[in-house]
Amino acid sequence: MGYVSAVPVPQPRARAATASGGAGSRRSLAAGLLLGAVGAAVVLLASGQTWAEGEASVGGGALPLTADGQDVTGLPAALAIVGLAALVAVFAVRRTGRLLVAGLLALSGLGAGLSACLGASDSAALDEKAAQSTGDTSATIDALTHTAWPYVTAAGGLLILLAGLLALRYGKLWPTMSGRYERDGTPRPRKAARTAPDPDRPEDLWKALDRGEDPTR
Repeated sequence: MGYVSAVPVPQPRARAATASGGAGSRRSLAAGLLLGAVGAAVVLLASGQTWAEGEASVGGGALPLTADGQDVTGLPAALAIVGLAALVAVFAVRRTGRLLVAGLLALSGLGAGLSACLGASDSAALDEKAAQSTGDTSATIDALTHTAWPYVTAAGGLLILLAGLLALRYGKLWPTMSGRYERDGTPRPRKAARTAPDPDRPEDLWKALDRGEDPTR
């Protein structure tokens, strides 16, 4: 008479689903890290470039002036740094904390992109420079032009935003950096106490001498 085993046999579909889930987690993790890091680098680089150019009238002549992203608004660069910190912090927290940090990452990218777009047509920074250069508080900029760097900055903010959305969607599957350092509460085994050498056993005396111990104790 044959026996029927009650142990469930792993099905190929279940194994395939598990493998697919693991591969998807690794892909989303790699994409999130890449998008966040590249986006922050782009924002920091592009916000230091020239965003606006113009000329101020001085004594019948024209004084060329330029304004970089930091002159126009320092918000994109500041939010990029916040986004980098949030990207690292995603791996240091779990559950609700991870969702909050992922949301902060996404909002940092959104804020960086929006502030860059708003600064793309700004002329206040150059007007201020014209007033300082000419000593005339009413001086304004002529022949004002804008470069494409504000939009490059906005694109970097979009990359950070995408990294945050990936963290919100797949962050629960990503590994936790602090987990490997946490103790599981299992008591550590104590080292066995050394026994005194037996004078009637010469091998014990020799071992004690090799260890630098006093065999007479």
